Amino acid sequence: MKSSDRFRIMGIDPGTNYMGYGILEVEGRTLRPVVLGDIDLHRIGDPYDKLRRIFERVGALVDEYRPREVALESPFFGENVQSMLKLGRAQGVAMAAALSRGLAVTEYAPMRIKQAITGRGAATKEQVASIVCRTLAIEAPPRRLDATDGMAVALCHHYATSGPLCALLGDERVKGLGGGRKAASKGGSQSWEQFLRAHPDRELK
Repeated sequence: MKSSDRFRIMGIDPGTNYMGYGILEVEGRTLRPVVLGDIDLHRIGDPYDKLRRIFERVGALVDEYRPREVALESPFFGENVQSMLKLGRAQGVAMAAALSRGLAVTEYAPMRIKQAITGRGAATKEQVASIVCRTLAIEAPPRRLDATDGMAVALCHHYATSGPLCALLGDERVKGLGGGRKAASKGGSQSWEQFLRAHPDRELK
């Protein structure tokens, strides 16, 4: 990537009550948060109205901020089948909104996003939010952590495609349900350690 190449990545944290999003601008090694927030869905009772709202808002955000790529958190498998189905629909509609604008879409497993941001796949939402805000010098954190989760997805995509975490994540940035080949090779682990030495603010205390 040339240092003069400026582009934006949109990260989306799918949800059926609040859908978090973040727009990250990349220019060389400089990262800037353009906007982060959430789509409020919790007062919409009809599930199909929720899906329409998601499609319209994601499409409007894409049109306004012009990201080059969109990254989403992939669905996770839980015990509540109905909740999984609802979340999968919400994610699919958000993805369709981006695809309808001709954008490239990538999915990341939740654990991989946390690992990329904090170094730990079991990090809490609060820990993710703290490091996202510190990394991007966000002085006023959003009221809901869904927004920082959305920005975390955008950061994960940037690290996975152009940063020192590329070797670590490898094929974990897959299209589908967040699966793929294990990429935690010896070289990948060394890359993560080197990255932490160069960026000590990214390590959880």
